[in-house]
Amino acid sequence: MAIATVNPATGETLKTFEALGDRQIEEKLQRSVEAARRNRARSFADRSVRMRKTADLLEQRAKTYGRLITTEMGKPIKAAIAEVKKCALVCRYYADHASEFLADEPVKTEAEKTFIRYEPIGPVLAVMPWNFPFWQVFRFAAPALMAGNVGLLKHSSNVPQCALAIEEVFRDAGFADGEFQTLLITSEQVAKLLDDERIKAATLTGSEPAGASVASTAAKKIKKSVLELGGSDPFVVMPSADLEDAVRTAVQARIVNNGQSCIAAKRFIVHNNIAQEFETKFAAAMNALKIGDPLDESTEIGPLAMPQIVKDIASQVDRSVAAGAKILAGGKRIGERGNFYAPTVLTNVPRSAPAACEETFGPVAAIFRVKDAEEAIAVANATSFGLGASVWTRDRAEGARFIDGIESGQVFVNAMVASDPRVPFGGVKHSGFGRELGVHGIREFVNIKTVWIAKM
Repeated sequence: MAIATVNPATGETLKTFEALGDRQIEEKLQRSVEAARRNRARSFADRSVRMRKTADLLEQRAKTYGRLITTEMGKPIKAAIAEVKKCALVCRYYADHASEFLADEPVKTEAEKTFIRYEPIGPVLAVMPWNFPFWQVFRFAAPALMAGNVGLLKHSSNVPQCALAIEEVFRDAGFADGEFQTLLITSEQVAKLLDDERIKAATLTGSEPAGASVASTAAKKIKKSVLELGGSDPFVVMPSADLEDAVRTAVQARIVNNGQSCIAAKRFIVHNNIAQEFETKFAAAMNALKIGDPLDESTEIGPLAMPQIVKDIASQVDRSVAAGAKILAGGKRIGERGNFYAPTVLTNVPRSAPAACEETFGPVAAIFRVKDAEEAIAVANATSFGLGASVWTRDRAEGARFIDGIESGQVFVNAMVASDPRVPFGGVKHSGFGRELGVHGIREFVNIKTVWIAKM
């Protein structure tokens, strides 16, 4: 894929970039090593000043950066601006809590003194996706920099201006040269970077194949990696649920980011007793969504990020219908210009159909009817993914069964799945390993050092 900004609403190529050569990459790598020595020596208070300034700048530039996000990957402008502002939240969260999360921890032993110390490890390579081009980066970068590490960003090739803007905001906030750098490189150049001993760890958010490639390369060099991969999140609705609230949230959970989110609800598992009413209301609400120019503040659904995504979604829908699924809403491409696909609802979906077995990375919802909680849990777990799950019930005992039974990194009860700086984020099974955010996220890329002092 060329490194370029291609407006997904029009198909127009707005700007192209040349990939860095070996000499340029070498200069940036050496700069990161020198910067790591400096950042390691700084106090948490010193780092926090810069991180709070980063948050201030993000809020001040939210409209400018939001418009850039929308232009490069197509999400509605309101959501893009909200994404930038959310990045300010994570910056402030770690500016406030890093020293607490990484403080020495005393342990009672027979020694005179025993404690656990958390130390930075150095340059960390982040391979990031296009769907949340600011948030995905900042939820790694804020804790990594506050821990005393430095970051090198290999962003998706269709959001190069977002990648450069992120480096810009860290630099303008006072982070020193080399503490956070954007590398405009191709995917083929990543393996060589991972082979370099100066890169101490890697984190990737993206597809299963990309995750497997990065993790295996890192493992060969005995390097830590964190992966956040795909998801096919279940959205379970039981008879005791507030149905109006469940339907309203189901629509938002499916169309968030134009449906291009790993934690978007994709499989809607509904009890037989309320399935007909849910389907009718859900399909009507999806049909009523406003589709159009993502820079128009009234738009609810914009274009998908790339033409190939439209082709993939159309293929999944067509193959699911051929397998026996029924279309209740949408099911077609919209217009000749841009990457638009109608919000789609499928029912009677066979468990072997693509909409059931594959991740649908676009505004396509698959509905499954079940007879009870046990079948709902079985259907929810009938996937290779395990990122998040949303369960709707007002029966506390029933809710507890779902919390215990669903195999995922997160279970939200009577709410849609979302990432929050205060709690860990990540998955199980093919959705990856390791955690971002919360106290667990900042401890992923540190040396957890045991100190045992028998006598001084």
